[in-house]
Amino acid sequence: MGQEMADPDEVRQEFDRFSLRSSLFAPASAEQAFAVFTESLTDWWVREYTWSGPEALAELGIEPRAGGMLYEIGPYGFRSDWGRVLTWDPPRRLVFTWQIGPDRVPVPDPARASEVEVLFVPEGPDRTRVEVEHRDFDRHGEAAEGYRKALTAGWHDLLCRYLATVARRTT
Repeated sequence: MGQEMADPDEVRQEFDRFSLRSSLFAPASAEQAFAVFTESLTDWWVREYTWSGPEALAELGIEPRAGGMLYEIGPYGFRSDWGRVLTWDPPRRLVFTWQIGPDRVPVPDPARASEVEVLFVPEGPDRTRVEVEHRDFDRHGEAAEGYRKALTAGWHDLLCRYLATVARRTT
């Protein structure tokens, strides 16, 4: 499945102590960009960033509604929920909790989870600015700053793979 990467310079990032903002231009309509982000996680998510690992991962998904879960299905059908959809507004906006701790342990309490907001801003019929803000790292406790630093590189890899997947789907 699509694990190739776009040019790393195509993803721009800014950060402060407890938040990270990434942006890129997807060669697709907002509808297509939103669909790839939400319906094709398994195709672009870095498999090494999953609990199942690259060999055992079966599926990554998002239940398409406010209150829906972000989940991973691994070996033998084992399911692990790792986030909750707070806002589902296709094709413009998605907000979800990031319920994975700095130690990669699930964070069941959403009040102790960081939050990710993804905006899909049309820049023309076949071009969409995608803005990803991962914020509220301070909710992860003492390791918050280090976690934000680690996820700065992590989101860069993820979004390069996302962009390559969008480009492959629209050509």
